[in-house]
Amino acid sequence: MEQTFKYFAFISYSSKDTDWGKRLQRKLEHYRMPATLCREQGWDRRPISPVFFAPTDIQPGGLTEELQERLRSSRNLIVICSPNSARSEWVGKEIAYFHGLGRTDQIHFFIVDGTPHSDNPDMECFNDVVHALGMPEILGANIHEKNYRLPWLNRERAYAQLISKLLEVDFDAIWKRHKRLLIRKVFAWIVGILIVITALMGMWLINQPKDVRVCLEEKSVRNEFLPALKDAAVTLTTDNETKTGIIHSIDSCTTFMNIPHRFMNKRVRMTFRCHDYLDVDTMLILTENMTLNIFRNPMVYGDIHFRLWNSEQERAMGNMTIEIDGRSIISDEKGVVSTFIPLEYQKKAYPIKAGYSLEIDTLFMPCGKDDILIVKLSL
Repeated sequence: MEQTFKYFAFISYSSKDTDWGKRLQRKLEHYRMPATLCREQGWDRRPISPVFFAPTDIQPGGLTEELQERLRSSRNLIVICSPNSARSEWVGKEIAYFHGLGRTDQIHFFIVDGTPHSDNPDMECFNDVVHALGMPEILGANIHEKNYRLPWLNRERAYAQLISKLLEVDFDAIWKRHKRLLIRKVFAWIVGILIVITALMGMWLINQPKDVRVCLEEKSVRNEFLPALKDAAVTLTTDNETKTGIIHSIDSCTTFMNIPHRFMNKRVRMTFRCHDYLDVDTMLILTENMTLNIFRNPMVYGDIHFRLWNSEQERAMGNMTIEIDGRSIISDEKGVVSTFIPLEYQKKAYPIKAGYSLEIDTLFMPCGKDDILIVKLSL
């Protein structure tokens, strides 16, 4: 009957090669075999498990009874070969003990540094015990074989070579599949990296500060007789930061530079101040191109309000008729003349006429309740 083993393999190493031991244990225990081979051989998808590695299971030292038991319980012995292990007394003892069990064919060598059968003792990677025991000519899986230009691909080939020996299967069957998996993995990494780079670039571009252009659109009736818009102040407020731009005419715009992206498509406060126009103070959704609706103040040139005053008699002239731009208006008992001109008919100055002598014949706007129009002659 075939002997059963607790461990699939025992890793023998020098303490200076501990990192390689950990890496090899992880690689072997997590290696997934092709499903077809698993069905043919009756294997699990991860048949090389468990693998004994001293740092995770037992403190390294001499060949204690416990360590000997681990060696007896292991189907294979894997020796991590390097100049370090070549000079290691304990690696030599572990090889000799496993050889003494009559399982020399299950001793496998994984070369991570040095040169096999070197004339230079400092570069030799095989322990002297290998030669002393008269073991057959061996090469081992060497990560530094230059089968490919890429060092990592040579390492992967060495892993596949060791796995094929451990499982006693054709190397090409393992290596061809392993290369396909590597290609898929590299492709997936490249695609993943490109996706991450693209996403980061997209986020970087999206989060770049934006320039916001604000233009004006007059919604009130256009009147060519009134002064054109000039030097309007537009203010944009985001959180506690306020930016102000000047728009010099109704057909020009202002640009607010370097607005943080986080404010885009969010509500912000915008104000507008300009002589002859109604103030605007509103909340708007911030976009890269914005139009602010404005309205001319109809009271500036349309609200006529003054008092007729007789300078000779020093009294107000009540119930007197006066014509303003063709409109007849009668002053009240206090001499106050009051009327409103619709926006479309407004002017900067209105001609005035009366059946009596006036100091001036033109009313210049704006005028207010404190303004007076002097009647020159007594009646």
